[in-house]
This record gives sequence, structure tokens and C-alpha cells, in this order.
Amino acid sequence: MVNCNPETVSTDYDTSDRLYFEPLTMEYVLEVARKENPKGAIVQLGGQTPLKLAAALEKAGIPILGTKPDAIDLSEDRGRFGELMRELGVRQPKHEAATSADMAFDAADRIGFPILVRPSYVLGGQAMRICYDRSDLEKYLTSATEASEDKPVLIDQFLEDAFEYDVDAISDGEQVVIAGIMQHVEEAGVHSGDSTALFPPYALKPEMEKEIREVTRKLGVSLGVQGLMNVQFAEKSGLLYIIEVNPRASRTIPFLAKATGVPLVQKAVGVMTGKSLSEVGLTEDLVPHLHFAKAPVFPFTKFPGVDVLLGPEMRSTGEVMGIGETPGEAFLKATMGAYLQLPTSGKVFLSVNDHDKDAALDIAKRLHALGFELVGTRGTVLHLFDHGIPAQLIFKVNQGSPNVENLLLDESIQLVINTPLGRQSHYDEKAIRLAATKRGIPCITTLSAAGAAVQAMERKREGKLGIFALQDTPT
Repeated sequence: MVNCNPETVSTDYDTSDRLYFEPLTMEYVLEVARKENPKGAIVQLGGQTPLKLAAALEKAGIPILGTKPDAIDLSEDRGRFGELMRELGVRQPKHEAATSADMAFDAADRIGFPILVRPSYVLGGQAMRICYDRSDLEKYLTSATEASEDKPVLIDQFLEDAFEYDVDAISDGEQVVIAGIMQHVEEAGVHSGDSTALFPPYALKPEMEKEIREVTRKLGVSLGVQGLMNVQFAEKSGLLYIIEVNPRASRTIPFLAKATGVPLVQKAVGVMTGKSLSEVGLTEDLVPHLHFAKAPVFPFTKFPGVDVLLGPEMRSTGEVMGIGETPGEAFLKATMGAYLQLPTSGKVFLSVNDHDKDAALDIAKRLHALGFELVGTRGTVLHLFDHGIPAQLIFKVNQGSPNVENLLLDESIQLVINTPLGRQSHYDEKAIRLAATKRGIPCITTLSAAGAAVQAMERKREGKLGIFALQDTPT
């Protein structure tokens, strides 16, 4: 094992026969290879960094076990991958690459705002931004990165207000077994490492699930994956889009292995070394017997003034897992583990964008039925009044007093549900999110997350929380 990250398996010195605490660069890896003379190298278990070494290692005479470097390049090269998606009839968000500022502006006009922009090769979503107009893009190109021939800027259509799904699978090149489909609680566009995910999906229609499974199988075989793969999908207006495919393990593999009781890495390594899926005893898609939630842990309380609104750049510092008989129970336990205490009484502040107003009615009714007092800004409160739901009108920040920031700072509000849409809304409501963070008040920024939270609060009120040991989870 070559790993120099002190936060991971490098602290468990007895996990491997030998542990080399060295950087993952060609120079160090080749030195280890000269000493060990390995039969081959597994590059699927360390994120993007080892994938980038695959071609050079193969050229240096070290066989790559599992998915071959050309297949890795096919999934990473946007041109080759886009061509394959067109051949397979798989829908992708519009995307282009720009090698100059003028090309970037022209591409953005063709694609249409909002757009997601990023440098060519990034880790953890670094320097990725959502731009809502040309002035946003201009600021990005002058401050975050510079487009050039050897370092193009990638521009993608941003699917605002969409659902996102994470799929992990194992392929032997001929068959594909799906380990799990996870539904993100947050909207598409939030980095997968920052997302709260539920397994099995809590609101996935059967026909959409069928399409996700079919496309994943197509991809595994067409890309020539041998071992693990992760696929990220988005669903918008009933249409399925593929965001990206990674021919490697994702951070959700340990989560799914615990949830299903199947040692996925062990099975995948068997496939990487030449066995078929049937030979490693994995022939059917895995089905969980309980509900599981993965929740990120953030360091926001240690950095006063940092906005809690999530985006494409990863900001979490850890993850926790919750298990329950319902999605709400699993979500509640995960939030508790992530140091987020959902209230059982008090006031809830509601401020949702026009697109979310009708969908917010069910959440407001359920909160009212739980005995919460609802307060909100003018548009949201009037919409609630029109549908017979009592709510108190309070001012937005800088509109007068008492405003929402005042009530948050004196802890009169116990929960914030605020769904900004568009650039101006994101910026205007930053003060609300900062005030909530300062007082440790849960702040939810999507309706899907709000729905999961309300279900969790209902479960908490009922007092029906079971205790489930992973060892007792049926497989």
C-alpha cells in the first residue's frame, strides 16, 4: 500500500503487508515497484491521483490490474467520452472547452446561463464555480483561473433545481452488478462529498430507476471497466442526464459495503485480477433491507463568516452514517452524528423561491401539524395564507425590524428553510445563513432536504428510534 494521507489507512499499519508512507508521484511509486517487483498495480482505490499515473506506470512496465489505461482515458477525455455517449444515446448536459476568454464567453452564450465552470483537471471540485451571467464568468476568468491552450476551461450547462443520483457498480467487462443507487438530498451541483445521500433512493420513480440501471450497465461494458465504477446522474423535468463516470471506487463504496454487508472492495479486487463476477459470487444487484443515510460533517462553526451554502467545491471534513426502518429515521440519526440537532418545537423560518412555493405547502402543513410556529418573508407567507396555513410575516434583512437576522441572533428561530434560486437570491440571503450558523441553528437550502428533515422530526417526535448493529444487518 502506498499512501501518505495520515487521515486514512496510513494510520492502520497492519491493514497491508507493507505500507509505504510516500507521495503518489511517478518517482516514488516507481521506487516502490523496483523494490517490491509487483505482479501489477491497482489504481482504482485512491481517487483521481493514481488514475493519472496509470498510463505512465503501464509504459514503465508495471501492468495495471483491472480497468486499462485506455479505458480510463476514454472516461476522462471529454471529447472521446462525449462521442461514446452520443453513440449510446445517453443524454449529457451541454458542454464545451475554451482556451481563451473570448471562446469562454461564446461557449457560455451557446450553452446558456447558469453554467458550471472549472479548470481542466481538478480534485475535490477545486476552483469550480456556478456563473449566472457574463459578469460572473468575467470575474472567474480573471481571479480563479486563466484559459490557455494547455489548460482549457471546461464549461457545462448547470442543471439548476435537479435531483442527483450516485451509482456504484462492479463490472467484469461483460456483466455489471449495481452495488447501490443513492439519492442526494441536496440539489444537483453540490459536490458528492458534501451531499447527504439516502440508500435506497427515497423518491425515485420506477421508470427512472430502470433507466439508471440500464445506462449504468451499458456504460460499464462500453467503457471496458474491470472492477469498480461510479456514475453520477441528474434528473431534471423527467429527463435523465449523465454528469460523469469514474472508473474507480468512490467515497461511497465503504458506505454501501456496510449497508449491504457485502465486502465490495474484496469482490472488485477479485475481478481486477481476472475473475468473473460469478466467480467472486456477485451476480445480482444488491438490495438493502433497511434505510441508510450518509451525511457530511462540516467545519463551519470553526470558521466564523464562512457561507454555509454548498456548491461544486468540496468543503466537508468527514462523513457519518445513519440506519433506520424509514428514510426519516436514517436521516435523523445521520444528522445527529453530524452534530446537527433538528428541533422538536419552536419557530421555523420559511423563505422559498417562486418555483418551490407550491411544493413547500406540504412541508409547511406537516410542520404546523407538529406544532411549530411558522414565520417567513412576504411572498412565502402570503402563499401559505392563500392555502389556509397560518404564518407570521417578518422582514427580510435590511427591510426593517424585526427581521430574520435579528430573530436568528436572539435564538427566537429554531430552524431555517431557505431555498435561493439564481445569483441574486444566493447573495441576498447569505446573511440569513451566516446568522443561523453563528447560533448553531440548522439551515436547510433545498426542499428535498427539508422534506427529509421534516420526516426525521416526525420520527423523533414519535420516539420510535431503533438500534441497529451493522453486524445484525441481513445480507
